[in-house]
Amino acid sequence: MEPDRGQITELLQRWSDGDQEALDALIPLVYGDLRRLANYYLQQEAHAQTLQSTALVHEVYLRLCRQEDPHWEGRAHFFAVAAKMIRRILVDHARRKLAGKRGGRLHPDQLDEALTLPVSSNLDLVALDESLKELAEFDARKCQVVEMRFFAGLSAKDIAKVLHTTEATVRRDWNIARAWLYRRLKGEAAS
Repeated sequence: MEPDRGQITELLQRWSDGDQEALDALIPLVYGDLRRLANYYLQQEAHAQTLQSTALVHEVYLRLCRQEDPHWEGRAHFFAVAAKMIRRILVDHARRKLAGKRGGRLHPDQLDEALTLPVSSNLDLVALDESLKELAEFDARKCQVVEMRFFAGLSAKDIAKVLHTTEATVRRDWNIARAWLYRRLKGEAAS
């Protein structure tokens, strides 16, 4: 049975107000979605072969529990934060795996496909993370759109709610960011 979005939002609000029991009630409702996201990315990411989706979701849960003063604007905002956490965990794992290897880089061969769900197994998450950091320096919103769309699979409508903008703006940001990242990552692969 699919949890009610209103119930998730209510629990997030209670958690924001300091009710730690709300977190305990929330996790079973969102666990399936988080596990599906984690499983999806782990299947696509070559460097994550030693990670399991359950471990990734549990790491997200631990990071959520460590938040000192959470403030949730709703379900979409929660999944946007979860997407950022998944990104950090996967990138950290990829960096650790690449640290001992010569060259330390994979060359993304199918970036066009990789930046439009589904994810390409040839995608270098470390290079993507570095490119997203550069993108954030001159346009933080576009970086947020990529994180929410790519790592959490949020719709333009949900992203627009989190960013307090329109769906058209989100779609435009997604297209521009995707093209910028494609050129940026293609340039790295060529060098």
